[in-house]
This record gives sequence, C-alpha cells and structure tokens, in this order.
Amino acid sequence: MGKKKAFALRVDEDMLKAIEKWASDEFRSTNGQIEWMLNQALKDAKRYPKNKKQEE
Repeated sequence: MGKKKAFALRVDEDMLKAIEKWASDEFRSTNGQIEWMLNQALKDAKRYPKNKKQEE
C-alpha cells in the first residue's frame, strides 16, 4: 500500500455508529474499519489498484 492521504468524510450518524460497532467487534479502529471496507469493495468490484511491482 502506498502513502496515505487524509481527507474529510461526512457520514450519516447512524451509519457511523454501525461502523464503530463493527470496528470494535473486529478489534480495529474506526478509520481502519472504513479503510478495510473500502479495500473489500474495490476488490469485489475488481477495481483494486494494481501494485506497481506486479506490473513489472
């Protein structure tokens, strides 16, 4: 994984509570849970960015 970039994210309060609960259940931070969820969604959609080393 490359450099991490910070950005603001607005999320519905109930959705955030659900994500926080899920993160706690998985022993992750809320940020880590959201990152994991986004990675899973990208992989499922076959849109996960290819690693530069894999392309060489």
